[in-house]
Amino acid sequence: MLTLFFTAMALATVFNAAPGPVFAETVRQGLRGGWRAALAVQFGSLSGDALWALLGLAGVGLVLRIDLLRLPIALAGIAYLLWLAWDAWRESALARPAPASLPHAQAALRSGVMLSITNPQNVAYWAALGSAMGAVGVADPTPEHYVVFFAAFMTASFAWSFVAAGLAHVMVGRAAGGWARVIYRAIALAFVLLALGATHAMWQQFGAPAG
Repeated sequence: MLTLFFTAMALATVFNAAPGPVFAETVRQGLRGGWRAALAVQFGSLSGDALWALLGLAGVGLVLRIDLLRLPIALAGIAYLLWLAWDAWRESALARPAPASLPHAQAALRSGVMLSITNPQNVAYWAALGSAMGAVGVADPTPEHYVVFFAAFMTASFAWSFVAAGLAHVMVGRAAGGWARVIYRAIALAFVLLALGATHAMWQQFGAPAG
């Protein structure tokens, strides 16, 4: 079980460290509301990951593979990425960080949750939880294996939340004026590119002609 635990922690670290919309939003919220807001995005994303993980552990993996469910999730994710791009570009006109506040942190938390639950890659990962277990050497997983995997994954993800928030704060914590404007616009562009990538992946899965 210890091997499974530490392997799952390593997988979680790779999963969370991969550049993507959550880190882009962490940087944006960190610029707006400081370290607390950046951490709130990470905690929100972690909550969404936990939801999909629990569904997978509950045996809903086959349901998550149904295209009728995954397609609207993909569409919602693309729409949300485009909205974030517009919001970041709009904020570039202000180019001044807002003081950290509890409402700001709550908005950042909701944003992290939304990014996680509308990310088709998260759905695919947890829908294939059995395959993930096989990748760590568990051919016939029991409920205990799933619990250990979940606990390790969430432990590593929780730790990574602080690392990501710290990185975002170091990167943009003191940015203001023209530099803040550049960061906001770069984040907006990143969200657009992520939305285009998600659209391409959705087309390959659902719309591309066979053969």
